[in-house]
Amino acid sequence: MKNNLLVHKHLIIRAESQNPIKDTKEATNWLLKFIKSINMKVLIGPYAKYCDMKGNRGLTIISVIETSHIVMHVWDEPNPALMQIDIYSCGEFDEHDICKKLSKDFDLSKIEYKYLNRETGLTNISEGILNYGK
Repeated sequence: MKNNLLVHKHLIIRAESQNPIKDTKEATNWLLKFIKSINMKVLIGPYAKYCDMKGNRGLTIISVIETSHIVMHVWDEPNPALMQIDIYSCGEFDEHDICKKLSKDFDLSKIEYKYLNRETGLTNISEGILNYGK
């Protein structure tokens, strides 16, 4: 019997930020609010760790949510900073709402995304590139 509550959606984002997050406490607070804003619930975390290795400098933030996980990596050395975000959930969410929230929170100049349905394979739901003028 198929469980209709589980939808297996996966959003993969590559973004360029003018205002990258760098502080671990700020990052965990942000992710808690973000998870709540997309109607998900935290199961474990969030956790954040800053890496100051030259060429790999930046922040990683992760949380296990009831329906899977959210991970964000931020490399703050390049200008603009590079953000890679992975949201996998067995619950519904809107990829455009996610992109809008991220753009507002981190002053994004560009977002590239792929939104996949992983229910029975890797079916593309949508993909796109969003550019924000500065």
